[in-house]
Amino acid sequence: MEMAAISSSPRTVEEIFKDYSARRSGIVRALTYDVDEFYATCDPEKENLCLYGHPNETWEVTLPAEEVPPELPEPALGINFARDGMHRRDWLSLVAVHTDSWLLAVAFYFGARLNRNERKRLFSLINDLPTVFEVVTERKHVKDKPNVDNGNKSRSSTKRTNDGQAKSTTPRVYDESYAEDEDEHGETLCGSCGGNYSGDEFWIGCDICERWYHGKCVKITPAKAESIKQYKCPSCSTKKAGRP
Repeated sequence: MEMAAISSSPRTVEEIFKDYSARRSGIVRALTYDVDEFYATCDPEKENLCLYGHPNETWEVTLPAEEVPPELPEPALGINFARDGMHRRDWLSLVAVHTDSWLLAVAFYFGARLNRNERKRLFSLINDLPTVFEVVTERKHVKDKPNVDNGNKSRSSTKRTNDGQAKSTTPRVYDESYAEDEDEHGETLCGSCGGNYSGDEFWIGCDICERWYHGKCVKITPAKAESIKQYKCPSCSTKKAGRP
């Protein structure tokens, strides 16, 4: 893959988050869909290699930048050397952890001129997405859609709703890694604020009333959702508490 040139440095919170999301998508693709190609590229016999995610959602394994200091923070160096000394899954998880650190470093490098509130907002947007590590270790589905079986049966069973649709017994979440979800669910409204579905936000579905919510509206993060076996929205929780 060719190195993608950065035409202009992102400056606003939205521009930086868009850059982060695109680089993250490229990395996720390398470590999931293109994993065989990525694994083969990281030959331990080669020199120190780094995994880059580019703003056009592509990935590249190549040598690090020669200039010091580099234009941007550099990824972990020499990821290929440990490839054959570890189980493949463990190696991919380790690469994912270092890549998460690099993605944050790049985002806050671009955000050096942001004020305190802007930095907080940037981190909040980033934190609403599952980390690369969570995706690679399957702690979060790459995509999970309402009333649609996403094919991952490894850790969830299903039950039938009144309308006959299959429903997961684990909390339903949106991972907004891929833009096509936004087109398909553009009419989904948040049960709290009434806002439309957006492809750059974390959502969670109530397993009782089956309404969907922005994670931020119900104060649920992707990490917190991981530990919830059955999610009940504030409305359903209140109704249960009020029963005699």
